[in-house]
Amino acid sequence: MDVTSPGSASQPVLLPEPKKLGVLSRLAPEPMKVVLNWGRRYSLWVFNFGLACCAIEFIAASMARHDFIRLGVIPFAPGPRQADLMIVSGTVTDKMAPAVKRLYEQMPEPKYVISFGACSNCGGPYWDSYSVTKGVDQIIPVDVYVPGCPPRPEALLQGILKLQEKIARESLGERYANAATPAQLTSGLVAAPPTPGEGRA
Repeated sequence: MDVTSPGSASQPVLLPEPKKLGVLSRLAPEPMKVVLNWGRRYSLWVFNFGLACCAIEFIAASMARHDFIRLGVIPFAPGPRQADLMIVSGTVTDKMAPAVKRLYEQMPEPKYVISFGACSNCGGPYWDSYSVTKGVDQIIPVDVYVPGCPPRPEALLQGILKLQEKIARESLGERYANAATPAQLTSGLVAAPPTPGEGRA
């Protein structure tokens, strides 16, 4: 049945195009996107990168008094390949920055980062030091910043809730629209091993 305007019975009125979801437009319609985001926001496996005193507050947030497992956050993933949320808590030095970046790049997509505490946000009280990175966002993208020196566990719970709100309204098509070529998705840190027989005449 065609939708027609009240004035003319012969001219059909076209309905607006459905909103596209990038490469998932055929496979993930809008209700499926809601279901996927719902599952993603309540099953965050945390890869904790505790570097200084803020890591103690992270541990307190995972204990029985605050218990962020009730929010769907599973602490202490076995490694970066099992995690989808990195919480950087503490002072990131220039010597530690390549390790943070490498472990972030080993995490599977989609992945998220919470910068926890003043030191990981901007260098904190050591911002003028020759050896301290002026914020972890200089090396990896950050989704949520939690201020404080050190922040209380309740602040981390609030940061997790803000991240879950962001995940709930996210579109993966828009998130990865800028990464158009495979070369932009590959890392410059680790080269793939050569395939057998490559380089032989």
